[in-house]
Amino acid sequence: MLCRSNSHGSPLDSRLDWYAIYTRHQHEKTVARILTSKGFETLLPLYSAVHRWKDRTKLLSLPLFPCYVFIKGGSERRLDIMTTPGIHALVSTAGQPTAIPNAEIEAIRRAIESGAPVEPHPLLKCGEWVRVKCGPLEGIQGILVRKKNLYRLVLSVEMLGKAACVDIDAFLVERLNGAPSKVNRPYCQSQTAQAYAA
Repeated sequence: MLCRSNSHGSPLDSRLDWYAIYTRHQHEKTVARILTSKGFETLLPLYSAVHRWKDRTKLLSLPLFPCYVFIKGGSERRLDIMTTPGIHALVSTAGQPTAIPNAEIEAIRRAIESGAPVEPHPLLKCGEWVRVKCGPLEGIQGILVRKKNLYRLVLSVEMLGKAACVDIDAFLVERLNGAPSKVNRPYCQSQTAQAYAA
């Protein structure tokens, strides 16, 4: 499930970069809703999880990256962001908000929208890098892992030190020769991605 929204009633910031907002525990949905009402485009990736208590079982929709909400643009309206209840900080480097590569956001968004099971996964620093050859995830790159008889594609948001995995058929991926460069890591099909295929 993907909670991606924007308010059509007011203009969005013209910048195209995505940023991460660090929120209070269990305030992700509230923060996303309030920021949307202020005219920001937000992205809150969600996944389904079954929780069992003594007396009942319930299917919950939980944030894929707990305590984080993604926001598009907004650097010029920083005060509007920081005065939103439930926000601790914009994820920053040396006091400046740090953009998350669009390719990482797009990979997570497409994984959620594909309808395949997605769940949090530990961040991997090494492994077998692959690219999806066809289907709704075509062009996305990540690390292929095997769990019992299932294959999963691990997608990272490196700046947050977080990752998620999506179930995938092994025959849909092709091996890359090493990890893509950190500067131009293309999760989505692009000229750079085509260069890796050569």
